[in-house]
Formats: sequence, C-alpha cells, structure tokens
Amino acid sequence: QVEFVQSGGGLVQPGGSLRLSCTPSGRTLDYSAIGWFRQASGKEREGVSSMSTPGGTTYYAESMKDRFTMSRDIFTNTVYLQMNSLKPEDTAVYYCATSQGHLDGSRWYRAYFYDHWGQGSQVTVSS
Repeated sequence: QVEFVQSGGGLVQPGGSLRLSCTPSGRTLDYSAIGWFRQASGKEREGVSSMSTPGGTTYYAESMKDRFTMSRDIFTNTVYLQMNSLKPEDTAVYYCATSQGHLDGSRWYRAYFYDHWGQGSQVTVSS
C-alpha cells in the first residue's frame, strides 16, 4: 500500500505560479512511475505529467509542457509540480498517483494504469 502527503494548492491570479508537492510513503518500492493528474469540475481526469523511476523519462501533456515542470527529490522521495503562467482553465483538483507498471508515451496519461492516488490539492486560478 502506498500513501501520500500532498500540499501546495491554493488560489492564484492568472499568470501566477504555484508548486505542488507529493510525498509517497509506505511500500514506496512498489511503484515504477509517479504522475500528476488533474480533474476540473464536470470533466474527466487528465494526465498532466509523469516520471518513470528511477531516473527515467518525464512526460508532459502537450498543453502544459512549456509551463509546468515535474521534478523529484530522491533524498526525500518527494515529487514536485512547478506550475507557471497559470490560466483560469488550469483550475482543478490536482492528484499525484503511482503505477506499478512501466509506462511509455502511450500509457502515462491514462488514469487506468495508476494504482494508488493521493487525496488531491485544489488549484484555483482566478482574479
């Protein structure tokens, strides 16, 4: 079982920045990939970014790759999502999740392949 501590959400004005963090704990060796997803009200959950562990490829959704950066601190096992130039359409609940599978470019953005999910962090972009 993998548990998560997520933090960093909040309210920000358009054009602003936020950094989300996620620290998995428990059976942390049981995952091969860790990703960020988001779900806006009334919409399906969508993949934002994903990173294979250890030290593998990082994937981004096309619409976010120039504004969002995913990183990982190997000493604390914490992953971050740095979000810049935020837009109102980025408003959503953001989740981190882990997968036991090795996810390639055709799978990383599909929630189906992730086994454990964090509790979510609300991000609201509004003036």
